[in-house]
Amino acid sequence: MTSFLIPALLLLILVLVLLLRPLFFPAKESATSRRQMNAAIYREELDKLEAERTAGTVDADSYEQAHAEMRQRLFQDTDEADDLAVLGSPKKTIIGICLFVILLSAGFYFYLGDASRIAEKNAEKPMTQESVEKMVSEFAAKMEKEPDNLKGWAMLARSYRILGRNAEAANAYARAGSFVDSDPQLLADYADVLAANADGNFAGKPQQLINKALALDPNNLLALWLSGAAAFNAQNYKAAVQSWEKLAKQLPPDTDETRAITASIAEARSKGGLPPASAPVISNQGVSGQIGISSELQSKVKAGDTLMVIARKPSERMPVAVLKTAVVAFPMNFVLNDALAMNPNALISQLPEVSVEVRISKTGMAMPESGDLISAPQTIKVGTTNARLMINQVRP
Repeated sequence: MTSFLIPALLLLILVLVLLLRPLFFPAKESATSRRQMNAAIYREELDKLEAERTAGTVDADSYEQAHAEMRQRLFQDTDEADDLAVLGSPKKTIIGICLFVILLSAGFYFYLGDASRIAEKNAEKPMTQESVEKMVSEFAAKMEKEPDNLKGWAMLARSYRILGRNAEAANAYARAGSFVDSDPQLLADYADVLAANADGNFAGKPQQLINKALALDPNNLLALWLSGAAAFNAQNYKAAVQSWEKLAKQLPPDTDETRAITASIAEARSKGGLPPASAPVISNQGVSGQIGISSELQSKVKAGDTLMVIARKPSERMPVAVLKTAVVAFPMNFVLNDALAMNPNALISQLPEVSVEVRISKTGMAMPESGDLISAPQTIKVGTTNARLMINQVRP
């Protein structure tokens, strides 16, 4: 910001100096008034008339008549009030010009400019490993002067962990003290660092930290992964499978993370001689009913539009079941059950109730788009067979 404002201020001062220079440094020679100019012109005319009389081109009567007319005109012109340009108060003029230029500049700036954006653009520099290391080192030096800043030590520990400096991260977590004890994610991070420093050995403090993290948050993803890894290393394959399966239920399907955890579960089952995971039992229990559309929106539905009925666990974003079909005549019947599950480990039949909504998409995209026709979400008990959903809104 400063790098923009200082040059802008200097440029404004330069413009004002150029504009106000005549007021600060007025001309030393006085200006010629109109009276003086008229007198000079008539004097020149009289000299010409005298020269013509001397040369004989004008007789005496014509000379006297012309001479009298010139004297009368000269008297009339020079008798008027002199209009020599006189400036008003220079002080008022200077103030007026300054205010005008400043207000005009400010107006253009606020209409067209953005100093904060310019400052941000100037500050955008590619971060290098060296610059990150320098920032962390400076932060570490600052923390040495603030030994009681437990939150700061936790932040420094995370920075070291990201950089792969696990030994320093472990020391910083230790100095964070009680600040770590109430945060399950920090506890899991601390356990991960200690296990890495011990070549993957979770015995002792790492296991204690994992247990503490899961006591605070039984669904913490990192703590569940570490718990399974600790059990796997101890050849307690059943416990490893239990932790990792609980983790898998929270991951979205068809992702690299899900595939990796599924492979780890299969390996643990194989090494522990455990039976393969049984396929979930597909239940017909779900939600069914009819979909209607308001008369105002009926004309907006075109051939080729896609209708989606989406069921979610209340207060969650990940769908548990999705019905996707082409739009036909309304009212339309729908059925949501385990066969339409997004994740085999999260089935609609296992929930007491779901939040259901309908969306008509012009493109068939999974992500909602402006112009989609939608219904208001309804919370419906699983097992309901006469649900009624009404499409009566347009997504802005």
